Amino acid sequence: MTGRAIPAAPVIIGQMDAPAIIPKKNGGFNAAAHGLRGLAAVFVMLAHIIGGTAEHIYPHVKSYVQWVRYPWNFGTFGVEIFFVISGYVILQSALKYNLKEFGLRRFVRIYPLFFVLSLLFIALNFVTNAYKELNNVETIVSGLLFINLFTGTEQLTPNAWSLSYEACFYVLTALIVTFAYKRRNMLLGALAVMLAIAFLIAFPITVYFLIGVAMRLLAADEKTATPATWGMELVSFVLMVASASQTHLGYTAWDQFGTPAVPMILLSITAYFYFALRPGSLTSRALGGQPFRYFGDVSYSLYLVHPFPYFLMRMIFVKMGWFTGNIPLSMTAFGTAVVSTSLVATHFIYRTLERGPYEAMFHQRIYHDKRRKAAAS
Repeated sequence: MTGRAIPAAPVIIGQMDAPAIIPKKNGGFNAAAHGLRGLAAVFVMLAHIIGGTAEHIYPHVKSYVQWVRYPWNFGTFGVEIFFVISGYVILQSALKYNLKEFGLRRFVRIYPLFFVLSLLFIALNFVTNAYKELNNVETIVSGLLFINLFTGTEQLTPNAWSLSYEACFYVLTALIVTFAYKRRNMLLGALAVMLAIAFLIAFPITVYFLIGVAMRLLAADEKTATPATWGMELVSFVLMVASASQTHLGYTAWDQFGTPAVPMILLSITAYFYFALRPGSLTSRALGGQPFRYFGDVSYSLYLVHPFPYFLMRMIFVKMGWFTGNIPLSMTAFGTAVVSTSLVATHFIYRTLERGPYEAMFHQRIYHDKRRKAAAS
């Protein structure tokens, strides 16, 4: 996106010099990771469109349910892609800023949008009572505080379940970096590491976040791509898509890792990100253009916003009888309606509730790409 230039905010490192594992190139911005962030949000939206209709509109059409199973599985896998990107990005941020600055930036980055959409959901659910189990004080308070993982209640806003994990990732990463690395406090550092291990044991999906952290520690984005790595990147991508399409897992228990597809999923996604994050990779070339940069910019808003247009459009299509026996035509019309309304709503909400508060507080863009700035100047 283009717009007025915003002066950069001061960088606060903490008690040590900038750690060597912070990449020096382009201020840490990675075109592949940014594009994948947008692509993952699109995958999740499309998965809800085809999967939601398979589950609620055409469950009796076995051929349709069977046909959409594989793209549906891979679409929901977009959340795990988000977690890998988060681990890759958040470690750098925790190293770059002190504990207070890191926490403030994370809060302003995600909470205003989350809070407003949560209030919208609470109000709609109070009126319709569509989800009776969520209409209670404990669930609402736990959801708003991101502690629902520990209270055993559900998150409120559709898709916001992943934000509860993200919030825990942020806290644990910041504590480990601050006390174990920057301050070298053996007691508090060891306690932070133990908390992280306990969280990993309790919530196995954390493995994907750790894959992203590993990519940052390996500084994969500082190794230039070559024709040989292009081949390995392509092969690992194909394997990732194929294996992730086989099954849908919540990774809520360690015994799920015994599912035959999971070892290949973990191996292929690790290999793929290792090669894709390099400058000149196939992924950075494919996703480095303006359209995917825009989707990367608005990915968080799109991820949280699209369930609302989806449910509204589904209700309208059901009421008007527009889900017919001609499934290709019905789904084309429905998908077009959901995607178009989601993108319009996303653009407005991104500028007002996501980008607006962050720029007002820190006087810089959320995603600061020096190359994009130079090209615009």
